[in-house]
Amino acid sequence: MVAAGFPVVATTSGGVASSLGYEDHEGAPGDEMLAVAARIARSVEVPVTVDAEAGYGLEPADLVAALSDAGVAGCNLEETDHANERIRDAAEQGDWLRRVREAAAAAEFPLVINARIDVFLAAAEPEGDLVPDALERAEAYLAAGADCVYPIALRERDAVRTFVSQAGGPVNILALPQAGSVAELAELGVARISWGSLLHRESIEQFQQRLAALV
Repeated sequence: MVAAGFPVVATTSGGVASSLGYEDHEGAPGDEMLAVAARIARSVEVPVTVDAEAGYGLEPADLVAALSDAGVAGCNLEETDHANERIRDAAEQGDWLRRVREAAAAAEFPLVINARIDVFLAAAEPEGDLVPDALERAEAYLAAGADCVYPIALRERDAVRTFVSQAGGPVNILALPQAGSVAELAELGVARISWGSLLHRESIEQFQQRLAALV
């Protein structure tokens, strides 16, 4: 990624967990995931932001210390409680994010927090109907100290436009084909575009095709 000219490296929990032999969504031990992040951070001279999932059950101060020890510059933190298979209440998640920010400030660690919003994942309702809830969450998380909000799986153009225009802070969008090209997302005001585990999945598919051709 650095050789290709990118000034920042970001990890994907899906790709890292898979490479370690685990399932995504905190199926891998947190210490193993963060160890990979640390190895990546040591191997490049650009900032590294790590997908820290939902924090691996760590208290905010412990999570901040682990991220600092890993040498990363930022993290994604999602609102899904994987242990209980639910999306956390916005107030609950906002309070947790605030404590992460306070712990980072106390440690004089300029951690970049990308707060993931999960209401669009596997939702049955039209995305437009979910935007008001997502915007309330975005407001709460930005107020809690998040630097960016990430409504993962938001892809319908009008819904993306509405969310970005009303979020009140930088917005990260997953690079799903339906969401549009990089240029189109930039025109909508999207600040950051993530490929998540998409590149990892594509590489594995190509590997499988190559293996099949050897038979």
